[in-house]
Amino acid sequence: MIAATVTPNGTGREGTAVTDGGRRRQRAFIGSFTAAGGPGIVTAEVDRSTGALTVLSSLDGLPDPSYLALAPDGDTLYAVSETAEGAVAAYRVSGDEPEPAGPPVSVGANGPTHLSVHAGHVLTANYGSGSVTAVPVRPDGTLASAPSGVLLHTGSGPHTPRQQGPHAHQVQPDPSGRWAVSVDLGTDSVRVCTLTDGAPVLHRETALRPGSGPRHLAFHPDGSYAYVVNELTPTVTVCRWEAADGTLKPLTETPILPGSPTGDAYPSGIAVSPDGRFVWIATRGEDVLSTFAVEPEGLRLIGTVPSGGHWPRAITAAGGFLYAANERSGDVSWFAVDPATGLPSRAGSIEVPAASCVVIG
Repeated sequence: MIAATVTPNGTGREGTAVTDGGRRRQRAFIGSFTAAGGPGIVTAEVDRSTGALTVLSSLDGLPDPSYLALAPDGDTLYAVSETAEGAVAAYRVSGDEPEPAGPPVSVGANGPTHLSVHAGHVLTANYGSGSVTAVPVRPDGTLASAPSGVLLHTGSGPHTPRQQGPHAHQVQPDPSGRWAVSVDLGTDSVRVCTLTDGAPVLHRETALRPGSGPRHLAFHPDGSYAYVVNELTPTVTVCRWEAADGTLKPLTETPILPGSPTGDAYPSGIAVSPDGRFVWIATRGEDVLSTFAVEPEGLRLIGTVPSGGHWPRAITAAGGFLYAANERSGDVSWFAVDPATGLPSRAGSIEVPAASCVVIG
């Protein structure tokens, strides 16, 4: 089994809550779209031996907490509010239900879809506005009352109407911790940024194939490669990553599905095994999880399995298991991973209406 935890923001650790026996508990934090009937932020206990989830609580005070990220110490959970007003909020997670740690903070942008913690700030990727926002994090994990900077993306792509302007879909730190990398579906590009006096500043922009629509990116554990999921064409682009100078170089582009899509096919989430041997990608519409072997020349598709529901919006790898948030069928399914082949096998699910992401901590 995979021996480490990978969360969507690239931070792997255990939470602070303990069982009666004194052992650290592993928990899952699940985001959802409240506007589509979701319960808000759901907390579940994770059975380390089976991967099974048991719901502990739900909290619905924040509209559309579609994406979540844990602080490096695991004591604080951050959530976007994916609304036109756009906000981020902090929660204490020492107990079975997250407790708000201050009011939500405006990100000064429309539709934040992703967030991560980097260099003492929470960064949000704002799809509607095509921008990246930095909000300072205080020493106690709470958020400052206002952003310290917003980087507005510019550009467009050939796919109308999805690429009439920039649409930042993800932002995360690279493995070295020196850079913040944002993926923009609207401009077919990945931007490498630094934080200067708390403001995100563009260092370099890398163009991908026009019309590909990059959505999310995941790094190889050794920090030498990055894998970019393309939403508008069901492919994954393998890139060489040079942390020394913040350079991303596209190498190959590989189909995510074994044949031509039979209908809608919109890739979404990506996860890399902690040992760097496998990559998993979810595709909505086709509703499958694709497994790739990592090879010197790129990625090789091993096979696909059903996602356990409809419209898998995000996947997470943790402790030898995969977790898929199936948005439209309203569930989170978990899969045992074959350690030899990397292929997942569905083991169970819980009901979470309008589920959008899973963070394990």
